[in-house]
Amino acid sequence: MTESHRPLAEFEATLDFSFDDPALLQRAFVHRSYLNEAGDDFDIPDNERLEFLGDSVLGFVASELLFRRYPKRMEGELTNLRAALVRRETLARFAEELALGDFLLLGHGEEESGGRTRPATLCATFEAVVGAIYLDRGMEQVRAFLEERLTAEVERVAPSALAKDPKSRLQEWIQSEMGVTPRYKTVLTEGPDHARFFTVQVSADKIPYGVGRGRSKQEAAQSAAAMALHHFGQPAPEYTPDPPLEAAFVPPAAE
Repeated sequence: MTESHRPLAEFEATLDFSFDDPALLQRAFVHRSYLNEAGDDFDIPDNERLEFLGDSVLGFVASELLFRRYPKRMEGELTNLRAALVRRETLARFAEELALGDFLLLGHGEEESGGRTRPATLCATFEAVVGAIYLDRGMEQVRAFLEERLTAEVERVAPSALAKDPKSRLQEWIQSEMGVTPRYKTVLTEGPDHARFFTVQVSADKIPYGVGRGRSKQEAAQSAAAMALHHFGQPAPEYTPDPPLEAAFVPPAAE
């Protein structure tokens, strides 16, 4: 068991508030590897339950911020933004900025293998801290702790998150909701070499959900993805209805 962590009081000193229950804050920094080597006198649980709670609280605060900041954006767009805000790499960076890894209680093996700088561990610790703040001081203090960080991150990621093309948005949605990867197939090629038109069909789990036509396979695939997004009820401003084409290549059951 290692004792090379910084005193937790140094972290608390960086906050603009103090914990009513210091043991709750300590728990946020207890990695499960530490308990495997700690003596019987150490009775604070590991931080995994706080991580679970903090993940949900963080998601709510991020959703609320985006809901208020973008009143005209659709659900799918807000979902993309929220995913960018609470992704592991982002939360690990927040943890690095706060030097959370320096305060972790780690087992010897975890310490030796670089646990203090591992992104997954840092992300989990940040979520656990959020959970501890919520339990100790309530949602308003959580908002105060997160607002500046999340607002700055929104400014950074919004341009790219909101500018993703239909294929990118469809892939993220299908992988998240269905656990599969969309597949694109050229089902028809028409016209002479100098004026070709391609028809591309997109499927998920072998079921076609969209079809598009264009002067290139990429253009047709983007149109097919837009149609699929539309039929899944996701934002698809690029979608242009083509009933005859859709009737020919997308079974009614897929709609």
